[in-house]
Amino acid sequence: MSISAASHLSPAYPERAVRGTASRLRAWQQAALEEYMGREPRDFLAVATPGAGKTTFALRIATELLDRHVVNTITIVAPTEHLKTQWAEAAHRVGIRIDPNYSGASGGTSRDYQGIAVTYAGVAAHPMLHRRRVEGRRTLVILDEIHHAGDSKSWGEAAYEAFEPAARRLALTGTPFRSDTNPIPFVTYAPDHEGVRRSVADYIYGYGSALADGVVRPVVFMSYAGRMRWRTKAGDEIAMQLNEPMTNDAVKQAWRTALDPAGDWMPQVLRAADRRLREVRRAIPDAGGLVIATDQGAARAYADILKDITGQRPSVVVSDDPSASARITEFSENDDRWMVAVRMVSEGVDVPRLAVGVYATGISTPLFFAQAVGRFVRARRRGETASVFLPSIPMLLQFANEMEKERDHSLDKPTQATTTEDVWGEEEALLAEANRTQKEQGYDEDLFTFQALNSEAEFDRVLYDGAEFGLPADPGSREEAEYLGLPGLLEPEHIKMLLAKRQQMHLTSARKKTLLRSQAEAIVGAEERPVMTRKQLLELRKELQGLVGAWHHKTGKPHGTIHGELRRTCGGPAVAQATAAQLQKRIDMVRRWAAEGGS
Repeated sequence: MSISAASHLSPAYPERAVRGTASRLRAWQQAALEEYMGREPRDFLAVATPGAGKTTFALRIATELLDRHVVNTITIVAPTEHLKTQWAEAAHRVGIRIDPNYSGASGGTSRDYQGIAVTYAGVAAHPMLHRRRVEGRRTLVILDEIHHAGDSKSWGEAAYEAFEPAARRLALTGTPFRSDTNPIPFVTYAPDHEGVRRSVADYIYGYGSALADGVVRPVVFMSYAGRMRWRTKAGDEIAMQLNEPMTNDAVKQAWRTALDPAGDWMPQVLRAADRRLREVRRAIPDAGGLVIATDQGAARAYADILKDITGQRPSVVVSDDPSASARITEFSENDDRWMVAVRMVSEGVDVPRLAVGVYATGISTPLFFAQAVGRFVRARRRGETASVFLPSIPMLLQFANEMEKERDHSLDKPTQATTTEDVWGEEEALLAEANRTQKEQGYDEDLFTFQALNSEAEFDRVLYDGAEFGLPADPGSREEAEYLGLPGLLEPEHIKMLLAKRQQMHLTSARKKTLLRSQAEAIVGAEERPVMTRKQLLELRKELQGLVGAWHHKTGKPHGTIHGELRRTCGGPAVAQATAAQLQKRIDMVRRWAAEGGS
């Protein structure tokens, strides 16, 4: 074997190179390689954004060290079974033979292999077995997504015990580090200016740098709000607009209501996402979409909704399905439109044709958000963009606006705890709950009496490069279509320009509608326009929602469809913007339908 094999490895392996780079390493890979070879450290931590080519970088180092006989075997540690296979396939293409099926039960592997691939869980099950392997051989240990070594104290201790004698350790991660304080083995920590101990990387290549280099796609976030109504565990019925100020508890409940497959919010957002995907596929015929769900029950329900929208049932991938890896591989190689997943595509999995995503999960940490968005940023050719649909939840909008922010792992909590990362708990607990088959339809034992009643979506805004564009618009409206219809191939510098143009058109249209509405209201006498308090308006909205719910139970029509019929019949904007007179007119119309027996 020669290092020339890795020299010609595609930088975003396999064959994902940005224009003109296929025959050489990318600039960051070359710089990181020179940093490594210049110091030849025992431990090296590389932080590079998803899609940048960490696998290529690691395998190039592996070939260098093997060729120079610094090491004579490789151990690759990955978060999932699927990633073990992906690493073995990548290594095979550069002449390194890795056994992805090695297990503690077998105790050994064929001499035909130059190394093994295992999971962090597998290492935790047999730490001494792996320690004996690295003690008996000069071993390079590649720790992929190293933050997983801190998933639990036992995992971190096992990784340290197993690989402490290793000749070399190369740690990789593509996302911000954890929000907990479990120390990660083989990572250096140093106090910052406030005395907080934070992780120190040997080389960092962030999303902002990768975007400027054309290595990753720009991401356009499509944010959706809407009216939510739910019943709390205390029996109170609450109705709120998803993007209006509310308490943390109300945010959680409104979010759950939006993600409820039985409501209208998810079908409306999925329909918009599919419309966006169809536009992208005009320029990129094999572009695919991914819905990231909270739990298995929701994933299957979303798949049913997509089948109704597209006529084709998407592939559903869950972590406890033995065929999950095969399903991901099959989807990456075909041209199907949609895949729905719970956890399997959260990080590291390479499906470069993914171009449209729906963040339909309740996980609210920056770590998981970055991992999820990272599935859509892998560039294949010039001009590709990614579109991610998400609910208008404050912390998600903050994460979207901070895509380029680099974070380190902290071993010390700040003196004042922030709520941004803790609104919905740690991602590990949520992921464990999401994959428990016995509670597919639930979220948390303390919220079993919570009940989502109905929901309807509203286009809220577009977020791109730290800026926001657009005004609220109804699903299916011309205003929404202006943003969903952005070209599938578009240079980053043109995206903001086009979004600003769309926004100006939207503002002009809104001003005209406001003027016409003002002129129409001016015709009505003052005695016909009684002054309404906010409380009275809320009562009217609640009365209308109750009547719409009753009509839904009688006719089976979705709440959103009924509201749409009322707006077409009576006129006026969405419920949240409607006047008292408009609300009363709709209330009277529903009552008339009930009296006449149909709409």
